[in-house]
Amino acid sequence: MRKIGLYFGSFNPVHIGHLTIANHMVEFTDMDEVWMVVTPHNPFKKKQSLLNNYDRFEMVRLATATYDKIEPSDIEFKLKQPNYTIDTLVQLQERFPETEFALIMGMDNLKSLHKWKNYEAILEHHNVYVYPRISEGEVPKRFEKHPRIFKVAAPVMEISSTFIRKSIQANKGIRPLLDKSVWDYIDKMNFYS
Repeated sequence: MRKIGLYFGSFNPVHIGHLTIANHMVEFTDMDEVWMVVTPHNPFKKKQSLLNNYDRFEMVRLATATYDKIEPSDIEFKLKQPNYTIDTLVQLQERFPETEFALIMGMDNLKSLHKWKNYEAILEHHNVYVYPRISEGEVPKRFEKHPRIFKVAAPVMEISSTFIRKSIQANKGIRPLLDKSVWDYIDKMNFYS
């Protein structure tokens, strides 16, 4: 059975931190592929600083073009909004019954997983791979030794899309933080400035 890791994000923009995590997951766990799922609008985030869905998807497509085992996914664009992870998982499982889907999330998300819609159902049917992130708060006790939650010793990537957007706005050179094709696209489209 094919194992696919789902790495959700607004990817506004996608940066080398995202690619490093996705690549680490596919190379150092039992996943066959990682799909970078571009989320239209996170119910917990304010919408105004978000580029449109197509442009964010295009940047992920450009960034992953040279990776054999990392794919962009726009599955959530077609789902009713606001959308929840459980709905996406149900859709994917129906569409690809011979595939095992796992979630990839940062430690910060694990700390708030108990607030997610139907999180118990997610953990009943899907593994969760957690990468380290420096963040406040504690992991709830019920997740500490959960049989479906796996902590992966991926590199700690403290790069944020917010920092990149603000830096571009302030006219700072941040090209090393972005795949060249993504930087060229942002530059050409005059995003974030």
